[in-house]
Amino acid sequence: MSALHRKVVTSDLAKKLPPVIPAGDVGKVARALFGEASPPIILIGHSMGGAIAVHAASKNLLPSLVGVIVIDVVEGTAMEALRGMQSYLRGRPSSFKDLKTAIEWCVRSGVIRNLESAKVSVAGQIKRFSTNETGSTIVEYIEHGKDSVPMPVPITNALIEEDEEADRLTETAGSENGPSVIDSEKNGSQNSFTHPASDRYVWRINLTETEKYWTGWFEGLSAMFLSCSVPKMLVLAGVDRLDKDLTVGQMQGKFQMQVLPQVGHAVHEDSPDKVADILATFMVRHQFVEPTNNFTRTYPAC
Repeated sequence: MSALHRKVVTSDLAKKLPPVIPAGDVGKVARALFGEASPPIILIGHSMGGAIAVHAASKNLLPSLVGVIVIDVVEGTAMEALRGMQSYLRGRPSSFKDLKTAIEWCVRSGVIRNLESAKVSVAGQIKRFSTNETGSTIVEYIEHGKDSVPMPVPITNALIEEDEEADRLTETAGSENGPSVIDSEKNGSQNSFTHPASDRYVWRINLTETEKYWTGWFEGLSAMFLSCSVPKMLVLAGVDRLDKDLTVGQMQGKFQMQVLPQVGHAVHEDSPDKVADILATFMVRHQFVEPTNNFTRTYPAC
């Protein structure tokens, strides 16, 4: 679903978000894609997407649902993290001069630890201030060789090796009022993160405006997840993320759990190959698919 939404020209998405999880949209998308003859479906969601998957599964919105996989979202830790969310939002840049700078910040700040993943996903999270075109749309223009969109500076792995600049970025982003200007003396460049000019890129959604909905999105999530009748899996970045309900449920064998080390919250982006192996093993284990002769299972690990 994220692939469908990332191309949408945005204006007031934050103000249009509902106070409750829009689980009904999942059923509508499935019906639009498959009609009444829907194939077996496994819902997979990360963070708030995981909450949407759980809500949709618990409400039986997909008659052909056979499994639910949730990536790094737990009610207890999510509710606790919400208390510091405004500080986090104030500490991140409000705009970027180009796509390269946005990707660079996401990698250096640890939001995404995999540069190759960041090159794919960050563009869908920002938009051009002057036109409201998403970064993904701009990338498509570039790939088709259109001259109307300026070509960004090539991104290399050197971005994550420049420790001194990364330290300066972290210090600036940690200020209470958020970053103002981040200077880079290399090549005499200067990256301003202050007031967005017409040719700058800004976040697609102003998350601050959605604060009144945050609690409702995650409240009761653990119990709802445990109540789903289909096979369930929880993929986490750390075992300490489990809350009481899920800890008890995991000990009772109500769901399968996999913990990946050395990844951040964006588990599937930081370690896409391992997550793919985990998903494949889940499908083979529950006989949703037939394994190939050389398939290697990934066993549950905590």
